[in-house]
Amino acid sequence: MLKEKVIAVTGASGALGKVVVETALARGARAAAIDFAAAQGASSKERLDLGGVDLTDAAQAHKAIDAAASHFGRLDALINIAGGFAFETVAEGDPKTWARMYALNVTTALNASRAAIPHLLGSRAGRIVNIGAFGALQAGSGMGAYAASKSGVHRLTEALAAEYKGRITVNAVLPSIIDTAANRASMPKSDFSKWVSPRELADVILFLASDAASAVTGALLPVTGRV
Repeated sequence: MLKEKVIAVTGASGALGKVVVETALARGARAAAIDFAAAQGASSKERLDLGGVDLTDAAQAHKAIDAAASHFGRLDALINIAGGFAFETVAEGDPKTWARMYALNVTTALNASRAAIPHLLGSRAGRIVNIGAFGALQAGSGMGAYAASKSGVHRLTEALAAEYKGRITVNAVLPSIIDTAANRASMPKSDFSKWVSPRELADVILFLASDAASAVTGALLPVTGRV
């Protein structure tokens, strides 16, 4: 279902992005790994590493996506993982955090999607998969700025799905807490076995990017592990 698919993954050097890229490649896809961090390896027929890309800049997003499509000859799917997190209360936090969360979570997905759409329209099975947040369905204490930005990702997903219905499917996964080293360090007393693993989340993401998900669009799919 992924063999020979060309997939662009943003935030590719992060804990989830790495697993999505590695899993996609293992299933026969070809992948462009896009990240703000410097590229780590040499490119090949199966993988293209594009580092130093600031996706909050529309021009840089277009350059990276165009480079991926040019390298592989087409683009079938875009997986928007690039983003950020902040935990601050509304009254005591920095108002600039709201703008930063919007830029990292919404603007990156918007710019990458706008750059990818012309290429995805040329695919027989164009896909966009965004990373929302289960916690954005109802914001808790300290989650205002982050939840507001991820809610923006949800609305972006729905709008794109409506605008490109029948031509590109657009969906989002809504994880709860992802089992990463950073999350374990910040919540050391938690029961990690209840969290969703990067591999479990990658499986859902790549399903939505596959031919098997042709009838799914505009979905906000909770992937909450055992929380």
